[in-house]
Amino acid sequence: MEKLILITNDDGYRARGIQILIDIARKFGHVVVVAPEKSWSGKSHSVTLDNPIYVNTLENFYSQDVEAYVTTGTPIDCVKFALNNILTRKPDLILSGINHGPNYSINSYYSGTVGAALEGAFNGINSMALSYEAFDPNANMSLAIEHTNILIEEVLSGQREDDETLCLNVNFPDIEPTESKGFKITRLAHAVWKEEFVERTHPGRPQKYYWLTGNFFNFEPDAQDTDLWAIKNNYTAIVPLTIDLTDYKTIKKLKNKGLTIKNKKQL
Repeated sequence: MEKLILITNDDGYRARGIQILIDIARKFGHVVVVAPEKSWSGKSHSVTLDNPIYVNTLENFYSQDVEAYVTTGTPIDCVKFALNNILTRKPDLILSGINHGPNYSINSYYSGTVGAALEGAFNGINSMALSYEAFDPNANMSLAIEHTNILIEEVLSGQREDDETLCLNVNFPDIEPTESKGFKITRLAHAVWKEEFVERTHPGRPQKYYWLTGNFFNFEPDAQDTDLWAIKNNYTAIVPLTIDLTDYKTIKKLKNKGLTIKNKKQL
């Protein structure tokens, strides 16, 4: 049976990154695109609850052999709608991207690109979030194209012993393919944004408003097992993600301490 691949993004259906991804994925199976009509960058795993979601068919927007839809919803809405209202069977792979801008370290928590891939994993579907280091909408993504081909083939053909769902957060450095050192399996780096809200006054009326900005700080720049180090050193960084947020080490510690709650019942 022909492989079924679902594609979405958080930059919107017109973004060059998703068009590149579609061209790549078409070689591996039947592609269905369900993408948002506008950018939802930084919206993480948000869903639309306070407004209706409109869905329209995109006739021959990408290619005649690509089934495509555009929605007013978030990337998560796109995946949910595709799985429940469009696809007749579970896809073999969900691809989210290629995002214009990196989604490494703490950024992965805020990313709609990563959120869509995690939504696939929630449903037991192998998924990948793909992001390119440069924000330039016309950036040369030659390396991303080359490495995405390799990754799709590997995921679709690979047999894992435990048969667990695979969810990969992939970040491509902004370099030429000849400069690449290949792939590196990493973890998320410990880094944070030091936020600042820039205050401004609305012209014509005494109304203040604020723009969120800030600086990015990496607390472990020399740690060679992180995604930030890999990107900086010309590797494509691959972070396997899990949907289980439970801190199992702390569960054990709290139980060993006999932590009690107000009614004195032991946890």
